[in-house]
Amino acid sequence: MTQEATAEARVPTQRQRSDLFGIACLATIGLVTLAWIAGLVWGAMAFFNWLVS
Repeated sequence: MTQEATAEARVPTQRQRSDLFGIACLATIGLVTLAWIAGLVWGAMAFFNWLVS
């Protein structure tokens, strides 16, 4: 009984850690994607500004 209770208590802790790791990965991917899109927009604006002038 004690070993089963201990094993059951460990599962949510591992699940919470993996959830936090997954959220951190998704946040990192989101920030990198946002920076990449911002760089593309900035490059397009600079190119068209150079093209018009």
